[in-house]
Amino acid sequence: MKKVVWKVESLTLLPVLKYCKKCGKKNVFICSEQFRINAQRKNLSFWLIYKCASCNTTWNADIYSRVSPQVIAPALLERFYNNDRDLVKHYAMDGSFLQSLGVQVSLPEYTILGESFSLHEPVEIEMKNEYSLPVRISAVVREKLHLSQKEYAQMVSDGQIKSIPGQDLKKGKWKDSMILIIDKSSV
Repeated sequence: MKKVVWKVESLTLLPVLKYCKKCGKKNVFICSEQFRINAQRKNLSFWLIYKCASCNTTWNADIYSRVSPQVIAPALLERFYNNDRDLVKHYAMDGSFLQSLGVQVSLPEYTILGESFSLHEPVEIEMKNEYSLPVRISAVVREKLHLSQKEYAQMVSDGQIKSIPGQDLKKGKWKDSMILIIDKSSV
C-alpha cells in the first residue's frame, strides 16, 4: 500500500471577528505581526496588535498584563522587543488563546501540501494539521483528488474511504493528525 503525507499549511495568520467601535459592527481583524509593550512603574504589559480590515482601528490582544520583568526570561523578552516572527505565529495561530480573549476565530487562507495519486491503487494518507485548523475533511479530499461531492459521498458510503480514528467523513472537520485509507478495490 502506497503511503502519502498531506499537511495543512497556513498562508495567513488566524483572522478574528470582533466588534469594531469605529465601524459600528462585527468585523474581521488581521494580525499586524507586531507586539506592543508598555511599562507601568516596575511592571510590563504585552499585547499582540490586530487591525480592523475595514478601517485600521487597532485591538490589542492581551498576552501578559502587569508582570514583573524578572518573571519573563531575558531571551523571551528580547523576542517580544524584536517582534520575533515565530513568537507572533505562536500567539496568532493559537485559537484557544484568542477565543479566551472573547473573539471569534476564523479560518485563515491555507493550502494542502502533499502529492496527488491515482485512485487505482490502495493508499494510506497521513494527514497532519499543525495548528489544529478546523478544515472540512470532505473539502480537502475532494480538492486533492478532484472528486465531485457525489463521487466522494459514494466512496465513503461504499467503505472505499475510511479514517483512523473513525471520524465522520461527510461532515467532520480535521483538527489533528489522522490517517485515511482509500481503497477502491474494497467494494
